[in-house]
Amino acid sequence: MLKVGLTGGIGSGKSAVSAELAGYGAVVVDADAIAREVVEPGTPGLAAVVGEFGAEVLAPDGSLDRARLGEIVFADEARLARLNAIVHPLVGERSAELMELAREWGAPVLVYDVPLLVENGLEPLYDVVVVVDTPDEERVRRVVRTRGMDPEQVRARIRAQADRETRLAAADLVVDNSGTREQLTERVARLWDELLSRAA
Repeated sequence: MLKVGLTGGIGSGKSAVSAELAGYGAVVVDADAIAREVVEPGTPGLAAVVGEFGAEVLAPDGSLDRARLGEIVFADEARLARLNAIVHPLVGERSAELMELAREWGAPVLVYDVPLLVENGLEPLYDVVVVVDTPDEERVRRVVRTRGMDPEQVRARIRAQADRETRLAAADLVVDNSGTREQLTERVARLWDELLSRAA
């Protein structure tokens, strides 16, 4: 089974690439989805986050107010590091469980979709690192359009992640997503062929 680390900064289109790879038959382990799962109401993860940041990060229904938490941690590197120290080990444990299931299913390609792959030095865990690359200002425009975020908040999140050059330096394969969705679809088709040939 070929283990693929898929990464890209906020607004790069990494999730679109991951969804298309799943459509081809890859088993996708989504770190963002797991990060949400480990802080759902009633979990030890949520209790630890509230213990660190206070009840102000809770929504009225008792779930995590991710937007409020984001405002706090993306403005303060030390607080972001404390959040990561809570969430990342929990994500790692759950990811390992899902990877083991994929191995049991006999999947030829396992894609681990992780935004902070480069930031956390996770490259050695994968056979291939794929980076979805998009110019920074295009990423800002996309996130403002799709999520309604303030442009400066988007730029703060971009600054909190690895810069474009660092991410590209870690890549074995790069998917250029500076163009149209149709162009991206064609590039993912070529990527899938390449991954299958490496898996063989």
